Amino acid sequence: MVFMAKSILVRIERGVGIVTLNKPEKLNAWDGPMRAVLKKTIEAFDRDKSVRAIVLTGAGDRAFSAGQDLDETRKFKGGKEGVDWFKSWRDFYDSLRKLTKPSIAALNGVAAGSAFQFAMLCDIRVGHAGVRMGQPEINSGIPSVLGPLLMIERLSLSRTVELTLTGRMMEAAECKHIGLMHYLVPQGDVMAKAIEIGEMLAAKPPIAMRLNKKRFRQVTQAAFDEAFKSGGAIQREAYASGEPQEAMAAFFATRAARRKG
Repeated sequence: MVFMAKSILVRIERGVGIVTLNKPEKLNAWDGPMRAVLKKTIEAFDRDKSVRAIVLTGAGDRAFSAGQDLDETRKFKGGKEGVDWFKSWRDFYDSLRKLTKPSIAALNGVAAGSAFQFAMLCDIRVGHAGVRMGQPEINSGIPSVLGPLLMIERLSLSRTVELTLTGRMMEAAECKHIGLMHYLVPQGDVMAKAIEIGEMLAAKPPIAMRLNKKRFRQVTQAAFDEAFKSGGAIQREAYASGEPQEAMAAFFATRAARRKG
């Protein structure tokens, strides 16, 4: 059974399970409840024998996902809430890491912060020229732990440091050039290409597919474990200082003033 919610839409097309993040009014940014539903949906598709590959995308034409919904994190009162929030990401990311079936990110727009990380955890990424990806967490006063872990595995340390400290967003051409985006297609062809890749991967021998993905998980497990061992203390210090809350309050004040103007 696939879990249904307004924030997550699902369908199955030619053996490919399609999951759509459905909060376009918030650029598909997620909070804890939305992530919980998404995790259950991914795990349900992995158990579903009629599904041989999974495509993840976002509703609308502006964003795959803007990542963390700051309406949630700006309300944190101190370090403990920061630690609890950080720890909640482990099972969420493991829903992708433990998939036995191939996953494809159909990037229809911005993938920022935790959504950038989520896209990196997918096996294949498809996008168009308007896609932007990056790790802007520093701009909200949030220290990055999981983003650098995933970027180091896919990029150089030098580029990981630069992207983390500047918080800049990469254009699609750069993402394609450095291998973060595997296929760059016209905007209207992103989903069709993702499903085409899903069908191709679904036709592969399933035991070999499962064992290959298991091996990739094994060789990255130590770094994943270390990030969660160390990251709690980092987030505790950050949120205890009040800096993330102040940065997010400033962001919302600026946005409100801009809308009023």
